[in-house]
Amino acid sequence: MGNFVAREDFEWVYTDQPHADRRKEILSKHPEIKTLMKPDYNVIWLVLLMVFAQLVALYLVKDLDWKWVVFWAYVFGSCLNHSMTLAIHEIAHNSAFGNSRSSWNRWFGMFANLPLGVPYSISFKRYHMDHHRYLGADGIDVDIPANFEGWFFCTRFRKLMWIILQPLFYAVRPLCINPKPISRLEIINLSIQFVFDVLVYYFLGIKSLFYLLAGVILGLGLHPISGHFIAEHYMFLKGYETYSYYGPLNKLTFNVGYHNEHHDFPNVPGTSLPLLKKMAPEYYDHLPQYNSWIKVLYDFVMDDTVSPYSRIKRPVKGDEKQE
Repeated sequence: MGNFVAREDFEWVYTDQPHADRRKEILSKHPEIKTLMKPDYNVIWLVLLMVFAQLVALYLVKDLDWKWVVFWAYVFGSCLNHSMTLAIHEIAHNSAFGNSRSSWNRWFGMFANLPLGVPYSISFKRYHMDHHRYLGADGIDVDIPANFEGWFFCTRFRKLMWIILQPLFYAVRPLCINPKPISRLEIINLSIQFVFDVLVYYFLGIKSLFYLLAGVILGLGLHPISGHFIAEHYMFLKGYETYSYYGPLNKLTFNVGYHNEHHDFPNVPGTSLPLLKKMAPEYYDHLPQYNSWIKVLYDFVMDDTVSPYSRIKRPVKGDEKQE
C-alpha cells in the first residue's frame, strides 16, 4: 500500500480543448442533432419524485438504531443524493425548463438541493460553466485537483483516502483555486437550505438530519457511482482528456457517463445523449471508454502511474474571462 506514484506534475498542453472543434465538425455532418437541443421535462418529475422519496426516508429513519441509520444512509440515501447532484447538473444546463426560463431552473435547482443538506446548486452552476468553457485551464477549472492533492496523495493508501474525502475537496477546492464573490442567489440557496435543515432537526430529530448529511458524504466518497468523478477526465491513456462510460449506472445518473457526448453538446439533455451517440457513432465508438465505474476506482488506486496529477492542464490565455 506504500507504492509511490510516478507522476510529479499535471500533463501540461498548449492546445485548445477538443470539444468545441469536434462539435462544429459533428454538426456540419449531422445537423439533425440540433433537434435534441431542447428541455427534458422528465427531469422535473424525477426531481419531485426523488425529493418526496427522501422526505419519506427521513421520517422512516428517525427512530431507528444508529447502525441502521448509517446502513440506510449508505445503501439508499447515498444513491439518491448522488443522483440528485446529477439532476442538479442537468438543471445547471437549463435542461428542466429550457434556456428561455433560466431563473426557473435556478429556483428549481434550489428545491432539488434540499435532500443534500448542504447548499450546492447555485455555486455548482457558477463553477461548472467554467469547467465547460475553460476545460483544464489553470486557476479557472476547479474540477482539476490542487497541487497539494497531486503531491500528497501519491501512494495507494493515500489515493484511497483521497477518494473517500472527495466531498471535502470538491467543497474546499474552489475557495482555494478560484474564489468568486458570493452572489445573491448563493445567499438565498444557503438560507433556504439552512431553514430546511432546521425543520428536519426540529420535527424529526438528529438521526434524520444525520441521515441527510451522511448520504452526501458517503454517496460522493467511496461509492460505486463516485467512479464517474475519476472516469470523466483522469488520464488513464496519454493524450485523452475526456472519457465516456456506457454501463448500467447511467440509468441512475442522468447519463452523465456519456461524457464526451456531454462536453461536445452540453445543451443536449442527458436522456438524449445515447441518441446523440447513435447519430454520430463514427466520432465516439473509437474513443477510450469504460463499462465499470467500480473498476475505474480500483484501477485509480492500484495503478502506480495514475494519481490526482493525471489530468490535462492548460495555461490561462490572456483573453479568457471568468463569469
